[in-house]
Amino acid sequence: MFKRYVSAQRYSEALDLLHSGACLQLKHDQVTCGAELAVLFVETLVKGKIPYDEGILDRVRKIYKVFPQIPVPRNLTDDDDVQELTEALGAAKTRLQGCSSFLKAAIKWSAEFGAHRNGDPQLHAMLAEYIYSESPELDMARVSYHFVRGKNPKKLASTLVDFMSKCYPGEDDIAIARAVLMYLSMGNLRDANYLMDELKRQVASQELDFPQSDLIQFITFLLLTLERDALPLFNMLKGNYKSSIEREPPFNELLDDIAEKFYGVQRRNPLQGMFGDLFKMM
Repeated sequence: MFKRYVSAQRYSEALDLLHSGACLQLKHDQVTCGAELAVLFVETLVKGKIPYDEGILDRVRKIYKVFPQIPVPRNLTDDDDVQELTEALGAAKTRLQGCSSFLKAAIKWSAEFGAHRNGDPQLHAMLAEYIYSESPELDMARVSYHFVRGKNPKKLASTLVDFMSKCYPGEDDIAIARAVLMYLSMGNLRDANYLMDELKRQVASQELDFPQSDLIQFITFLLLTLERDALPLFNMLKGNYKSSIEREPPFNELLDDIAEKFYGVQRRNPLQGMFGDLFKMM
């Protein structure tokens, strides 16, 4: 029926069918089938050249909300529990992959058909939240990437504070620095400052310790430096804190983006960055 609707360019009927089918399957924990229908829903939006608007966004949101969110069991010991954990991890990966495919497709559609050039911020926030809550192997770089494009630094701060309470020593300051640098690499000094202030406020309200490290000191000085036309000071900071910056190699590329955004410094090598690294490996 769906294919007949699409062939006849009856996209409204096709979208209704796919939307109800995806929601129904996901409500009954049929994640693989539900996710496939959800992706087809977005593909039909593209095929029908359906423009971005709040009504369609609301339908995407409704599908997202019925994706199952099931905590992975912790502190298991005997063999039966290990089997249970293995199955739970497999199910979590399936949910994450399905929801991620759906939301990434929706972000791409929204960017192409009328939303912000990076895609609708609300969709980025949904994806960030789902990755954080459902990923069995948490990747804070992905979480921060989407939160930064989700334009909700307060929610990102809450997520980072929660992460700080459960991460390994030495991961907390890297996560904070990464999020701040990601905002700055997009030229967004306002939200970078807001994030740091909100982090400190939330940490203090929960009577936690804010990370104290050379990397955090570098971020603090960097935020002050970017308030002024001070390229020599920016370069001096990079040199003085080189060892701290190199704890996370992608930071150097983010700093190149920041130098370009704030001081007009062009990259010396046009292939520098991700594609440049790929060519080097080849």
